[in-house]
Amino acid sequence: MSDEKRTEIGELGEFGLIEKLAEKFSPVHNETVKGIGDDTAVYDLGDQYLLTTTDMLLEGVHFDLSYVPLPHLGYKAVAVNISDIAAMNGLPKQITVSMGLSNRFSVEAVEALYEGIKAACDEYKVDLVGGDTTSSSSGLVLSITAQGVVERDKVVYRNGAMEGDILCVTGDVGGAFVGLQILEREKAEFLANPEMQPKLDKYDYVVGRQLRPRARMDIIHELKDLAIQPTAMIDISDGLASEAFHICKQSGLGVAIYEDKLPIEKQAFETAAEFSIDPNSCALNGGEDYELLFTIGQDDFDKIKNHADIHTIGYMQAKSKGRTFVTRSQNVVELQAQGWKHF
Repeated sequence: MSDEKRTEIGELGEFGLIEKLAEKFSPVHNETVKGIGDDTAVYDLGDQYLLTTTDMLLEGVHFDLSYVPLPHLGYKAVAVNISDIAAMNGLPKQITVSMGLSNRFSVEAVEALYEGIKAACDEYKVDLVGGDTTSSSSGLVLSITAQGVVERDKVVYRNGAMEGDILCVTGDVGGAFVGLQILEREKAEFLANPEMQPKLDKYDYVVGRQLRPRARMDIIHELKDLAIQPTAMIDISDGLASEAFHICKQSGLGVAIYEDKLPIEKQAFETAAEFSIDPNSCALNGGEDYELLFTIGQDDFDKIKNHADIHTIGYMQAKSKGRTFVTRSQNVVELQAQGWKHF
């Protein structure tokens, strides 16, 4: 019997595994400005930086085709990559699409998938410039790589937050997770009774948040118009609390988030209650909202204080003060991050 130690990937988790693998690599080219550890890689093009990100979606892990329409999947696969470009304060330019297809997919099914990809390309003004297609023995595999650009002095990393900076989030949070609960419930009811018809009309908003999230490029343009450059930024894929922890770790700070400041949409709040789930937990840990979480200096507060779609939810504090959650009754508790776990 071998005495070689075996470490389960789940013991490290996604980010622990990435850190362990990344520590063996260091850039050898001067053009590599930022490698592993942010929303995108960053390369020096001279006057601008090139941004590159990639994301892989696997059937049965990231999506369920029993309730995810192929056009929606195609759109979402592009949008989640564009969201990473937005999180660096950049502008998307090109994408490549790689697919693994099992023999149950027809030409018409692939065309339906590409309808969504085309819709996203049109909305975000990006070019589809290539990719790869191969066979798959385990369902659909979809991998998209996106490229964008940003001016050298406008790039925003996760590590630039300063003590006292205001923590902001766009849109609303928790809706995508609540939408997933609806879709899973309807699937279970259909499997129990194939004659039933899905009851989704009253849940249109939260279901839409899950099936067709939007990358917040509109906010990137608005921040530029307002002459605001965030000090740190990340998009919300794994959960607001988890993403806030990334900013804390990279910036060497703590954070305070206020319960009464969390933007939770009415339908999301009511549907969470219907499932006996704490709406705050959905907002903090649900993930897949693809909103932007960012910090700004206090001098910029007046510029966004009346913005209908940018919400101030807390502030960055000294690392020694920890990562805290302030309840409506002003109790200060430790902030927990229980977002999506990839392993």
